[in-house]
Amino acid sequence: MLQVNQLQTYYGDSLILHDISLEVAEDEVVCLLGRNGVGKTTFMKSVMGVVKARHGSINLDGEELNQAATSQRARAGIGYVPQGRGIFPYLTVYENLLMGFEPAPGQKVVPESIEAMYTLFPVLKQMRQRVAGTLSGGQQQQLAIARALVRRPKLLLLDEPTEGIQPSIMLEIAEVILKLQEEGQIAILVVEQFLDFALQIADYFYIMETGAIVKEGPIDEFNDDIARTYLAV
Repeated sequence: MLQVNQLQTYYGDSLILHDISLEVAEDEVVCLLGRNGVGKTTFMKSVMGVVKARHGSINLDGEELNQAATSQRARAGIGYVPQGRGIFPYLTVYENLLMGFEPAPGQKVVPESIEAMYTLFPVLKQMRQRVAGTLSGGQQQQLAIARALVRRPKLLLLDEPTEGIQPSIMLEIAEVILKLQEEGQIAILVVEQFLDFALQIADYFYIMETGAIVKEGPIDEFNDDIARTYLAV
């Protein structure tokens, strides 16, 4: 599904990502872990094309995306939930979901897809006419995920989905991720600081330090020694 090889990304003349290689298979949930400021969000932005990589390759389902604009990557099948959610606060919940169809010009709104999001996140149906900016942080995060999923992407990128939300909604989001994985036909890459959440949802992990991958493996090989070495503050 997603294959990233030897990716290098710069901010000005400063090298931020050092030859990053990473894979996410269909039906797989992969977590990218690491301390604050090591380049995880820059990596997600590079995959989405928000930040342009100078070297390396990004392939989705065999399609090379190196030169593709962000909108083209969305049309190719990437759904992206950035850190901070990125909802439209002055639109209603329903209008935010409609915006999920925007990356595909001419694509008609699919009512069944919106109803599917209401099934995944029942609170959004209850609040569909509420202005999104009045929702709680956790509800806004659910809305951001639903908006990314409404077009049924091949790959879902989630950057810090548990940031600033209450434990009960963390659990609901974890359940949604596991349900999507069980239903198949989607790959999910999650940047996450909350280790318990990552261990609950992931099949495979990568750990980043100073812009480089320093450890990877199946999630059942993750242990306390790895956590202390690479993640402890």
